[in-house]
Amino acid sequence: MLRRPLLITGQPGTGKSTLAYAVAHELQLGPVLRWPITSRTTLQDGLYRYDAIARLQDSNLAKRNDEGAGESAGIGRYIQLGPLGTALLPYERPRVLLIDEVDKSDVDLPNDLLNVLEEGEFRIPELVRIAEAIEEVQIGVEDSRNPVPIRHGRVRCRAFPIVVMTSNGERDFPPAFLRRCLRLEVAEPDVQRVADIVRAHLGDDALVASADIIELFLQRRTGGELATDQLLNAIFVTLHADTTHADDRRHLADLILRHLSVAY
Repeated sequence: MLRRPLLITGQPGTGKSTLAYAVAHELQLGPVLRWPITSRTTLQDGLYRYDAIARLQDSNLAKRNDEGAGESAGIGRYIQLGPLGTALLPYERPRVLLIDEVDKSDVDLPNDLLNVLEEGEFRIPELVRIAEAIEEVQIGVEDSRNPVPIRHGRVRCRAFPIVVMTSNGERDFPPAFLRRCLRLEVAEPDVQRVADIVRAHLGDDALVASADIIELFLQRRTGGELATDQLLNAIFVTLHADTTHADDRRHLADLILRHLSVAY
């Protein structure tokens, strides 16, 4: 309703990314569109990709074969919407878009991203330039083999997407960015939540049989950064210690429950 992305901050392994998949599953909104962010990611990477080199090569090949340079409508073969661009298509029901680890981005990306989300639309210049001659072009999308029609080079959402952005807290965001987000801090799970997580993933028997591994995890977590999925991995491996030919369950757990901020 507020047309605002959700910015989730927390330590690695606390389930930030999983929240997007849970929302999509519970509300039956289809597959999650995932956009992983790196320091080299630009806004256009999320909106669309235009393969101008492939188009030029095909055009030159057609000329050599005396087939003509091709019509402008063929440009749609060389344009593919990215995760963000696909999320902004005019669906009847919103899509869920996961923008993962946004704190790893270039300094300008967060504000550029929110400008597009505030408008709920963007234009593809390569299609705008030919809009007078060709009003509608079929182009590819992120999660389907079926192209979609784009009119006048404009992509505008009908149902505003559910945008989940995750951050590991590795950088501070400017106030202008934070003002436009709904913020959620995911804390490390307490003892009861840890037990609930183990039970949900591995069952009651695993919870009872691995009380010592859980205690070890909780003790070590006070001295450094540990992810909850490390605990799940440790429990799973120790429950199947016989298949690893290991006699010492504690040694197996030690190999997995190592602090993330320490180099071994």
